[in-house]
Amino acid sequence: MEIAVISGKGGTGKSSVSSAFATLSEIIVLADCDVDAANLYLIFNPENEEEQVYAGGQKAVIDYSLCDNCRVCQDYCRFDAISVVNGKTVISGILCDGCKLCSRICPENAIKMIVENKSRMFSGSFRNGKMVYGRLAPGEENSGKLVNLVREKAKQISLKNGLNTIIIDGPPGIGCPVISSVTGVDKVVIVTEPTISGLNDLKRVLEITSKFSLNTWVIINKFNLNPDMSNRIESYCNNCDIKIAGKLPFEPKVVEAMINCKSITEWAPESHFTKEIISAYKIITNE
Repeated sequence: MEIAVISGKGGTGKSSVSSAFATLSEIIVLADCDVDAANLYLIFNPENEEEQVYAGGQKAVIDYSLCDNCRVCQDYCRFDAISVVNGKTVISGILCDGCKLCSRICPENAIKMIVENKSRMFSGSFRNGKMVYGRLAPGEENSGKLVNLVREKAKQISLKNGLNTIIIDGPPGIGCPVISSVTGVDKVVIVTEPTISGLNDLKRVLEITSKFSLNTWVIINKFNLNPDMSNRIESYCNNCDIKIAGKLPFEPKVVEAMINCKSITEWAPESHFTKEIISAYKIITNE
């Protein structure tokens, strides 16, 4: 069973929920698919047993033995990736989109395209099972493709080790990496917060899960900070036949847990927050 935990916006507590799910009694496979900003490895410090290079695209580089600083490439670049620094033409590795135009129009054939291979996928063991995560290098592209690789690796590890549950910590938003994270999963958990932006972004994510006909649950985090908005979110979900798995209270110990590289279920097992997480997880997995 694959359970993807996502959110419409950053800061809702998605990774806190994912880490809590990952450290309940069952041994699982944890896949951190938020490859643009992976962070669960900071909490769980997995023992990496395999490292795989991921080539997401190409970048332009200049052969200065051929370049005569004619600046034709700068005139044509639509990404503002090419500039002149101290009289020398320079291509920004972060701004370059890999479109190859500069390499085609350079009159001296001084610009070549090279494969970007700084991104990585790691897999190994952590204290409650196996873990896979990807780290996309700054400026590199095709994060959705890297998410697919992480998910495929997680499935392989699950089959090899006889582990029935895969917890996917997906990225926030509604972009390509999110779609790659939820496509074909058994259940989706959307973590939201009681704010106007939380509700609006929840609506956008629900549009995606409905189009894919996914079994979707909603968890309202920090619900007691704004009970009126929490009630609005709950009413909206009820009207759309979306199930509420749980309402989590604001809990400062969640931050304490992360600082100490623990999930909240490990750090404060007797807290009300942990009890609500356990209840939500049982509701989600037992349906």
